[in-house]
Parts: sequence; structure tokens; C-alpha cells
Amino acid sequence: MARLIHLNGPSGVGKSTCAQTYADRHPGVLNLDTDQVVSLIGGWQDDFWEALKAGRRLAIGMAETHLRAGHDVVMPQLTTTVEEIEGFQAAAGRAGAEYHEIVLMAGKRQTIDRFTARTADSAEDRHRHLADIIARGGGPALLERVHDHLTAYVRTRPECVVVRTDECGPDQTYDAVVAALARLRGE
Repeated sequence: MARLIHLNGPSGVGKSTCAQTYADRHPGVLNLDTDQVVSLIGGWQDDFWEALKAGRRLAIGMAETHLRAGHDVVMPQLTTTVEEIEGFQAAAGRAGAEYHEIVLMAGKRQTIDRFTARTADSAEDRHRHLADIIARGGGPALLERVHDHLTAYVRTRPECVVVRTDECGPDQTYDAVVAALARLRGE
């Protein structure tokens, strides 16, 4: 059975890196990075939040199409409310696929440090633009609020699996995600 694997977590925690590794190691898997979909929409830099809404709608359609074809989808996307993921869960259900949510979490300070390092090291325009959006929204204070919202959200989602990444590099995070998926499948 196909699976929609939602890698949730704060910005900079390693969701996109883990998703890319997963797709690279599992032929046929769609790495559905919603932030990349958003960056395909004209004017996304000017009104990121509207483009994000449109990007999520597009990503839901893409996920359902790929799942219906019998292929897995891995989706690195921060969500802090059930409403933000209902469309993805419904798409998986319509496609006869499983929906698994794995939340990558690190402490607040480490999350902020990782986000800052990623922004400084990234050659990608979208990472720099997202850093600008976060800076305009309050910078580290915004990242702390998001972390708090995500922590509260996770408490309402007993079916999601939390993977602590505080002391993990990319390979260890990937291994922990694969182990979590095996447990979810009863392997």
C-alpha cells in the first residue's frame, strides 16, 4: 500500500534533507517539498502566505495523483494545526494510501541555530527569502513561537511519531525516520 509520509518539524530541523535522502534511496518516491511548489508560483516572494495556500492545494493534487499510481510520497512540511493537513490526509484516503506523520524535533535553541546556519550556508534563493519572511515576522522570537505551537500541536496528535534530532546528523535522522516507518508498518 502506498504511503504519504509527512515529515513535520520546525524550520531548519532537517525535514527537506531527510526527504531528499529518502527519495534518493527509494526509487519512485515523490519528494513533495511544498516550499518548492510555492516557489513555482509567480509573486510568491511578495505574498508568501497566499502563495502557500495555493501551493498546498497544488501539493494535495500532486500527492493524490502519485499515491493513486501506487507510489509513496514523502512531504517535508511544517504544520502546526490539523486544518493544515486535513487535505493531505483526505488525499491519502481517496487514493487508498496510508498517511504517516513523523515530527522531527530538536530543542528551541538548537532549532534556531540550525535555521540560522542553513540560511547562512544556502545558495538557494527560496531559503534566503524564507529567512527574510521569518526575520520580518520576529526572527528568533517567531521561531520560538512556532516551536511552541508545534509542541502543543504534537500533544493533540497521538498517532504521530516524534523523532528527536537534537544530537543527530542527517544520516542518523534518516535512519531514525526509516526505523519509525518500519515500526508504523509493524515490520
